[in-house]
Parts: sequence; C-alpha cells; structure tokens
Amino acid sequence: MMALKEKIEALKRQRNAVILAHYYTEGDVQDVADFVGDSLALSQKAATTDADVILFAGVHFMGETAKILSPQKKVLMPDMAAGCSLADSCRAEDFAAFIAAHPGHTVISYVNTTAEVKALTDIVCTSSNAVQIVESLPKDEPIIFGPDRNLGNYIKNITGRENMLIWDGACHVHEEFSLEKILELKKEYPQAKVLTHPECKRPIILVSDYVGSTAGLLKYATEDTSTDTYIVVTEPGVLHQMKKAAPGKTFIPAPPMDSTCGCNNCSFMKLVTLRKMADALERMEPEIVIPEEVRAKAEKSIRRMLDISKKLGFI
Repeated sequence: MMALKEKIEALKRQRNAVILAHYYTEGDVQDVADFVGDSLALSQKAATTDADVILFAGVHFMGETAKILSPQKKVLMPDMAAGCSLADSCRAEDFAAFIAAHPGHTVISYVNTTAEVKALTDIVCTSSNAVQIVESLPKDEPIIFGPDRNLGNYIKNITGRENMLIWDGACHVHEEFSLEKILELKKEYPQAKVLTHPECKRPIILVSDYVGSTAGLLKYATEDTSTDTYIVVTEPGVLHQMKKAAPGKTFIPAPPMDSTCGCNNCSFMKLVTLRKMADALERMEPEIVIPEEVRAKAEKSIRRMLDISKKLGFI
C-alpha cells in the first residue's frame, strides 16, 4: 500500500493532477486525496486549481460534474463501472418525457444525476441547499423535483410545497437502512444521537436528532458537545473523516435491513482502489468525455444554483 501511495504521489506531480475523493470511498483512498468532500464542492474546488488533470475518486456522475465545471481539464475516473443507483434510476429519455408531460414546471434536479439529466434541468441542488433552492421560488410555482423521492418528500414536508411533482428514484444505500435496527441501537446506546442523510426514508428521519448532507453530518458530529456517541445513517465511508476529526468520540454505522456485516456500503464507491487510481494516472484513462452541447446546458443549471446561493448568502 505504501508503494502504491508513493506511486500515486509521483504520478500526480508528473501529470500536474489534483486528486479528489468523496466521503464514501475507502479510508486509504481518502488519505491520498488533495481534497475530500461532497461531490459538487469537490468539483468547484478542482475548478479553482491550476491542475491540468483531475482524478476523481468517486462515481461516474461526480466525474461528469467535474468535467462540466472544468471543461479545459482532463478528468479521469479510477473505474468507469463505478456508477450510482440514484443516477441510474433517472434516465434522461424518461425524465425528458416526464417533463414534457408536465409543462410549465420549474425543473430542480439533485446533483446526483447524469450530465444529460442536468442538461434538462433548470436548477441543480445539493442535499445541503435543496430546501433553500425550493424556497427561493415563488410559493405557487409548479416544481418537478428529481430524482430522489426521499429527499424530495423531505423538502416537500419542510417547505409545504404541494405543487411539487417528485420523480420516483432512490439511492440503494439510503433506501435500505433498517428503522428497527436503528431503534435497537438507540436502546443499546441511549446517549447516542441519530444523524441522518435526507435521502433516507421518512420514518428514519422522524427518529433522527439531526438531518443533513454528508458534510453537514460531519460538521455536526465533530462540533456537537451534548454527547460523544453517534449513530450515523449514511454510507459508512464518512466515519473515516469523523474519527479523524473527533478521535475521542464513538461513531456507529447504522445497519441495513438485510446484512451480516452490520454496515451499509455503497458497492459502487468501493470499486475505487489505490491500484486503479495509480493505473488511471499512469495510462491517463479512463477519461470523462461529454458532448459540448450537453456540457454547456448542464453547466447552466449548476450556475443558476450557485447564483441563487450567492444571492441568498448561504455560500
């Protein structure tokens, strides 16, 4: 492993590359990255660097987002098979038909979508700003929200937007957490707080002490002083950063409904390995390529989100 890390570091310098790693990748992958975080924040960060190459240790739509915001840079993925169940649940042709069947709606899409879906979108959002993006629109404005039904319903419940149509998609990780097992953990650790990602089902959100994006969960867990024990209801890769930031605290990964391992990994994220990262930098492939027409339209929807965020003062 040490030899691989040294090889990655040498190739990174040789290629003038920046390495991004999502919170859900393995700990050793996160440790060789220049930046670790949520997908859009990473892509924004990479766009500000003078790197010629972006190696994105994450899943396919994340590499696409990096390419959308940095068209002049070469974007590499360690494994093109690292997809996303949520993005896959919303094919562009199906989403286009849904939009056509409901004219007059403003289309808001979660960042966890393909470039083609972003190109069909008016405003992109993240899990940390989705509520504010929706509330920035007039209260009577018809909205289509996709693709995550759990996040969509969470937003709808908070904002009271009855004129919001929600696409029926979901993330296989957040969809499969077990409420019963979380409640059992609460009995075992009565002092623990439940920290939950809004892609989870509503019954789990209702028993949670805090709901937020992955970065939000990390921030809360490391800054909170009311307890030292947390049940974390999202992909357990983020526990690596939580333990580094707050080594004196206990972080318990929430279990899925059917599991013998006690955790709920994203099988796509775990395809990313140090070996594949080194190979990608050495071969300079596989590379993310997006047709310019699609990329430009997708960028417009992201830029609109950023404009709204700046206007509201939450970035």
